[in-house]
Amino acid sequence: MRGGLRSPLHWLGALLLVYLGAPIVYFLYRLATTPARGFHDPGLLPAFWVSLQGASIATAVVTLLGVPLAYVLARRRGPHVALLATLVMVPLAVPPVMSGILLIYVLGPYTPIGSFFGGHLTESLTGVVLAQSFVSAPFLVVSARAAFGAVDPALSDAAAALGHGPLARFLRVEVPVAAPGIRAGMVLAWLRAFGEYGATVVVAYHPSSLNVYTYIQFASTGLPGTVAPTALALGVAAVAVAVSRLALLRYRRHRRDTNAVPLPRRPDPPAPAPLRFDVDWRLGHFRLSAAHRAESLRLAVLGPSGSGKSVLLRCLCGLYGPGPGPVAYGEHQVETIPVERRRIGYVGQGFGLFPHLNVWEQVVFARDADPGIAAYWLEALHLEGLERRLPSELSGGQRQRVAMAQALARSPDVLLLDEPFSALDAPVRVELRRELRQLQRRAAISTVLVTHDPEEAALLADEVVVVADGRVLQQGPARDVYDRPRSQEVAKLLGVRNVASASVTDDGRLRCDGGTLLRAPTGDFPPGARVLWRVRPSDVAVSLANVAGHVAGSTADVFDAILDDLSWLGERVEARVAIGPGLVLEADGAQLGELAVGAPVGVRIPPGAVHVWAPPSLPAQPALVEERAG
Repeated sequence: MRGGLRSPLHWLGALLLVYLGAPIVYFLYRLATTPARGFHDPGLLPAFWVSLQGASIATAVVTLLGVPLAYVLARRRGPHVALLATLVMVPLAVPPVMSGILLIYVLGPYTPIGSFFGGHLTESLTGVVLAQSFVSAPFLVVSARAAFGAVDPALSDAAAALGHGPLARFLRVEVPVAAPGIRAGMVLAWLRAFGEYGATVVVAYHPSSLNVYTYIQFASTGLPGTVAPTALALGVAAVAVAVSRLALLRYRRHRRDTNAVPLPRRPDPPAPAPLRFDVDWRLGHFRLSAAHRAESLRLAVLGPSGSGKSVLLRCLCGLYGPGPGPVAYGEHQVETIPVERRRIGYVGQGFGLFPHLNVWEQVVFARDADPGIAAYWLEALHLEGLERRLPSELSGGQRQRVAMAQALARSPDVLLLDEPFSALDAPVRVELRRELRQLQRRAAISTVLVTHDPEEAALLADEVVVVADGRVLQQGPARDVYDRPRSQEVAKLLGVRNVASASVTDDGRLRCDGGTLLRAPTGDFPPGARVLWRVRPSDVAVSLANVAGHVAGSTADVFDAILDDLSWLGERVEARVAIGPGLVLEADGAQLGELAVGAPVGVRIPPGAVHVWAPPSLPAQPALVEERAG
């Protein structure tokens, strides 16, 4: 700590604090020791009242108009937005007296606007308010714009999926989350308006504000006449800052103490609503084209990062509007229905919890949430006793459960989950996967899960759609897709190991890429046919020595191989063996001990363990009942 105090940075900061604080300290000394302070001057309180009224009215007007403007500037992009932002900054760049001159050109008694109001816009309290509003507005707009810019847009998406329209999202999500920045802007705007002199003295010399009064006193009596108004100004500034902080503390305390949880009520099972979609959507330079007709209630969309999984889910949710194309929940076409009017439960990446609401407020936030059903899901997801906690006071697993309860409290027709467990630790992820599997059975709700984890997709889905680069690589029942990947790329995405391509020889064997021959049940495949084949790692037997010459008469293929890698993975040991050029297989390596990589080994593959299939061509995308227009 002592070393830190000797830092040049600390000394530079201390110099500025001394410069800012010394005048105030010296003034307080003069206030305490000067007998004639001027508090009894008849013009003091009227001037103070004019400044107080004007600053308060100006701040109210600036807040009412400036907060929506700040939101637009934060959420929109383009040259017109840059122009608006520049206009907002003009009062900061122009000296206050010139600001008053600019206002006179528009509001003066002989201008069209001034004449319309009978010349009463200046030399009145109205003129004081107009001048103070002009110079103080940038402080609120700039602060509120930064606050809105820091609000995660996913929160607005979550609120839309919970049934709230644009205005409700703005008032119930955007404004409360940005409230600290808005509040700071209001305090700055009020203080700037209260302290304004230059523009006010040009637009409204009468009635005198506290600042005009102070200048008159200074010009006529010198410093003694300014003690009282200066003391009032300092006191008002301190009170304004203190009140803003106390109001925030009381608000947060109030939010925690206004909840009553009703008795749980089990939800009625929803009508089955398997998804059908045929979307074609361009987002910047990325294009997504995907279609599927689900036959079951549990669908997984599997693919690598950047493949379009989340974009597809947002299309199904309705966050892009009707543009992507036909989407149906069961027998109901929904692409033209706004997202807030669809009965969906949407859990985006990051959970989408609102930082200003506690757990109970989260789960009943949906427009049509049922408190009894919300209480049921709190109990079912083991969240009892956490109702008054904020999201910042929850673990990752608890936040995930709250997001799930929030989505289910409105008894949705479809539950849409975007990588729900990707940010969780492995033990928590495994636990919540099992809980979601139980939830799917209990609720009998149509579920669409977006994931990059093939194990997660296999556990939680009956059907799988594999996507990459915005297109569908394979789709169908999960067992069929995992048993017969369409290509080695799909097999890799599915986590299916030991998949390779080969051609059928004249004697019915497989000639692998690289030339290795392998006996397999090729059936009716003609010689020369290109096929895919796989063998499970558990069916690949690896021995410590070269065994090719020691199994005469065996029906299995036995190969000389090289140990390519040996990995200890906790509960199992995984070996990679190179049999020939371009053919590396994974196997159980528990029996290999501490064998060095590169050592010769023997590999035995029973013909019956090899599965062979023809790589199917890509089928036509399944169309919906209603054909895409155009």
